[in-house]
Amino acid sequence: MEMERYKDFSLAFHDRVSANRIPVNGTIEVTRRCPLTCAHCYNNLAMDDSGARSSELTLDEHRRILDEITEAGCLWLLFTGGEIFARRDFLDIYAHAKRNGLLITLFTNGTLVTPRIADYLAEWMPFSVEITLYGRTRETYERLTGIPGSYDMCLRGIHLLKERGVPLKLKTVAVTINKHEIFDMVRFSKEELGLECKFDSMINPRIDCSQSPLAIRLKPEEIVEFDLQDAERIDAWKSFASKYTRPVQSVETAGELYHCGGGVNSFAIDPQGLLSICVLSQVDKFDLRQGGFREGWEHFLYKVRRQKKISTMTKCVDCQIKAMCGMCPANGELENGDPESPVDFLCQVAHMRAQAIGMRVPEHGACEYCEGGSGYAELKEAFDAMHRRSKMNPDVTKRYLPVASQSAGTGCGGGCASCGPK
Repeated sequence: MEMERYKDFSLAFHDRVSANRIPVNGTIEVTRRCPLTCAHCYNNLAMDDSGARSSELTLDEHRRILDEITEAGCLWLLFTGGEIFARRDFLDIYAHAKRNGLLITLFTNGTLVTPRIADYLAEWMPFSVEITLYGRTRETYERLTGIPGSYDMCLRGIHLLKERGVPLKLKTVAVTINKHEIFDMVRFSKEELGLECKFDSMINPRIDCSQSPLAIRLKPEEIVEFDLQDAERIDAWKSFASKYTRPVQSVETAGELYHCGGGVNSFAIDPQGLLSICVLSQVDKFDLRQGGFREGWEHFLYKVRRQKKISTMTKCVDCQIKAMCGMCPANGELENGDPESPVDFLCQVAHMRAQAIGMRVPEHGACEYCEGGSGYAELKEAFDAMHRRSKMNPDVTKRYLPVASQSAGTGCGGGCASCGPK
């Protein structure tokens, strides 16, 4: 209950700061170098990449930027990579952020965690550490990471932090290589390690727009099938849909391209000190080596948010389940080379997920996946096949299957005019 009250307070606080454009949430990528070579990763470079190393912000530059974001109102800070501990001076960067009073989350794969690092984090506790587990077995883990011995290194890092009481969570990404072990990882984390474990199935192209990670992305029906196999996950999607199924464009932001928190209450800084709306967006960037954070936040990102307008009336503009889909300008840029071009894969997942939770999707223009649309029959066929598999799976929570069955024949239910609804 205490955590729920905390979340309620946090959401209310975020709503207030959004109205005043306070950069309360920050993400800093300290490096893109990593000891692993994961097939799905969108931004990993080799540990010995001299160009990447030499272009990274120095320790002094990090300290200056940390002082500037703190002064501007930043409260929550995420350090991520690449692999954060690929930088030998990362603990010095981290210590400065801690001394500034920031609430810090660390994303790591755990393979470079040593007793010294674990001891330091135990003394200077972060708000949270999240380690990605890529497989329950050594074979699967190392098939995805491409590095022999990395499985044992990851488990060693997990145990070092857990033994010292560092606040720790595990997570994984569901792809074709490890999909058969997703729930084994969840059970292992909870039952053997006593740690929370979550998973996500959404894979992005690399930030250089290489589509290589998509080769191991799950099919839309495989992603939704995971939902049906997890009662808590279905409950969470239903709750999310009830809160966020609405037009994404308010009266105040009508016509604006962006509808996320980027440039309103959040920001991202890459390893070279380039400030942007989020870690995925590679288009509009402000060089913090040439100007201060306040200038970048108050002027540059403000213009990005206010001056970037919708120029094409795609089906996404009026879609009320866009929050379930995840479509945003950054995803459009990476997958289609166009911030406004709908990502077909995301659209399929959102419509199939709506069917799975029995949700009616309001009308939203020329949508292929609404009933009567050109892609609806194929989507429904894939959903029905997925549903039949779920019935035969003993791990599925039976009380949710009737919901999926009822929704399977309804389509969007929105009667989209062009079709004939996260």
